[in-house]
Amino acid sequence: MGNNVHHGHHHGDHISGAARSANADEEVKNPDKPFTDPVCGMKVAANPEKKRVYAGNDYYFCSASCIQKFDGNPEKFIKPSAFEPVQDMPSGTIYTCPMHPEIRQPTQGNCPICGMSLEPMMPSLEDEENPELVDFRHRFWWTLPLTIVVASLAMASHRFFPEGIPYQNWIELALSTPVVLWAGKPFFERCFQSIVRRNPNMWTLIGFGVTAAYGYSVLATLAPGIFPSAFMEHGRVGVYYEAAAVIISLTLLGQILELKARSQTSAAIKSLLGLAPKTARRINKDGSEEDVPLTHVHIDDSLRVRPGEKVPVDGVVVEGESAIDESMLTGEPMPVTKRPGDKVIGATLNTSGSLVIRSEKIGSQTMLAQIVQMVAQAQRSRAPMQRLADVVAGYFVLVVVGVAFLTFIGWGIFGPDPSWVFGFVNAVAVLIIACPCALGLATPMSIMAATGRAATQGMLFRDAAAIEGMRKVNTLIVDKTGTLTEGKPAFDRVIAAQGQEEQSVLQIAASIDQGSEHPLAHAIVAEARQRGLSLDKPESFESSSGIGVRGIVSGRRIALGNTALMDEEKIDWHSLSQQAEELRNEGASVMHVAVDGKLAGLIAVSDPIKKTTAEALTILREAGMTVIMATGDGATTAKSVAGKLGINEVYGEVKPQDKLALVERLQKEGRVVAMAGDGINDAPALAKADVGIAMGTGTDVAINSAHLTLIKGDLRTIARARKLSLDTVRNMHQNLGFAFVYNSLGIPLAAGLLYPFTGQLLSPMIAALAMSLSSVSVITNALRLRGNAK
Repeated sequence: MGNNVHHGHHHGDHISGAARSANADEEVKNPDKPFTDPVCGMKVAANPEKKRVYAGNDYYFCSASCIQKFDGNPEKFIKPSAFEPVQDMPSGTIYTCPMHPEIRQPTQGNCPICGMSLEPMMPSLEDEENPELVDFRHRFWWTLPLTIVVASLAMASHRFFPEGIPYQNWIELALSTPVVLWAGKPFFERCFQSIVRRNPNMWTLIGFGVTAAYGYSVLATLAPGIFPSAFMEHGRVGVYYEAAAVIISLTLLGQILELKARSQTSAAIKSLLGLAPKTARRINKDGSEEDVPLTHVHIDDSLRVRPGEKVPVDGVVVEGESAIDESMLTGEPMPVTKRPGDKVIGATLNTSGSLVIRSEKIGSQTMLAQIVQMVAQAQRSRAPMQRLADVVAGYFVLVVVGVAFLTFIGWGIFGPDPSWVFGFVNAVAVLIIACPCALGLATPMSIMAATGRAATQGMLFRDAAAIEGMRKVNTLIVDKTGTLTEGKPAFDRVIAAQGQEEQSVLQIAASIDQGSEHPLAHAIVAEARQRGLSLDKPESFESSSGIGVRGIVSGRRIALGNTALMDEEKIDWHSLSQQAEELRNEGASVMHVAVDGKLAGLIAVSDPIKKTTAEALTILREAGMTVIMATGDGATTAKSVAGKLGINEVYGEVKPQDKLALVERLQKEGRVVAMAGDGINDAPALAKADVGIAMGTGTDVAINSAHLTLIKGDLRTIARARKLSLDTVRNMHQNLGFAFVYNSLGIPLAAGLLYPFTGQLLSPMIAALAMSLSSVSVITNALRLRGNAK
């Protein structure tokens, strides 16, 4: 997650097993020398109370937790191959271009394509002010007085000194040279790089324009005799030092404003980074408690979270009860009550009671770390709409240079006297007013602002294409378990077949389900343990995704699942079909238990519908979306839940390939399909859908296959995501439209198109101001998205 959120467990440098095995010798030679904890790599003192002897070597530890882990499996920590430092991301900051995310390098610099300054891919809370912003501001303020004096002399001196100021051209040369050559140095360097790399860009135009104005003026000052009388103004050859100086100063000002505006697009990531607490209160094995840096927290550590404190890492509650405010990550305003067994998310706020949690995910594995990574990745992705801008920008600079040349020739040949002076001024104005940056920034700035806003509302888009595509969705396929329902099924009842006992049926089912990650399996295992049943370890286990599990327990072949699995196993399940149907009509999920090819009984598990589901479906229908349910549960159970929610199109007992086929069929019908699910069996359909939507409470496989992840797993967020998509695309259209209109009007105006009608020409200085403000206006418009997506 960058150098910013060091949740990972990396206390110090990791050393090899050979070096570690020499600890005992070193202790004798130098008792004050720090040793390395073999578990976490932290430098520690030789403390006899935290010492272990293994294979003739002495090892020292930072805490009782590390000692406990070492005692459990010393070999794991002694072998050098086991030592791989935990890092949140590759060492060092990677810099990229906001317009060209394919450009990545380990050092700061300028983009080789557009010349724009590179910025860190992952911002940091410790980041100092952008060094380029500091440099530009320094150059701007130090040379601004010189620019003002040069401009004043050029524009007003003849009014107060009709005969002219002696040596005025030389005075302007002396004043403008520091502005052009020192303040404008970064721009000329970028211009030169663009020519060498054959990537003409904004800096090519600025470099050509300023060089033309300044170079012409220097020549007119040093050798005025070579110019014809038509070039004389107020008794001297007209010069354009003020144009060159003002263009540099205004470009610097524009860059300062743009860099400040661009820095705001990373505000969302910085706010997420700021959520992480710096320390955790660890409960040691002896019962004592100590505050330790977050980087010293291990998996399976016991941590106390007091009222008013933030949960340090992702974990599970083992003791206590409290309301947790998760709004900073999920966008859900109401605190959620957490009891033993409930999951908690790092960086959320404990509002009332005291909790003891067991840490499960640390460092880059925490939800906060993954959210930051996903937001950063999405911000740097390219929207399909950007392709049009890329094509135009590719030819833009060459066209502008061509227009400037034609402007110079056209005015020189056909314009009024002094025609070549007019031609020169207008050609410079054309070069300066054109702004490919406004075109290039149009969509990236909208994407960066939108993804940041989405993250604060519990929506994580995988890339820009997902944001752009979400607005077109008209059909939503939803899974049942974990999507429409809580996803935390509770055991309902067990029904034994003739000749079987309920306790035996439950014990068999729980034994085989120990290896399953499915929520229904968890409910069965939890009930068996609560009844004190002893579970046998499966000798083999096979998950038939979507229909059930199979395996061998105590030498008996067990099958647990729906009727499709029973049919595959050629097991007659009809003897309990009436009871199963009654349970399904009540909304319960029914699983058949078979032993050695014969039906042993039924197990019913109920999964309550989420309180927010009905409201969410109403909102989605009002937005014009058709909602379809497709679930691996029995058809009767699916219809029962669908009936309660008003869903007309329902598919039950579907396998993963069936969900995939459903998505493909709907797409062939011309529908734009979104699929929402949370299980491994949903992954193929999530990947195939136009927009795959994973519930943040689901499996990593589902989340990795999806285009959009809802942290809270609340379907209402889909409607918010669709609105954000509409707002973002509208914003991109506005930005692209502005950039196209600006250049379409600005370039002809600079070329003198209106001169025959108004007698006025566009000064290169005004062109420079317009060019600088165009990029700033595009960024400012994009930043409106941070407040629009409600």
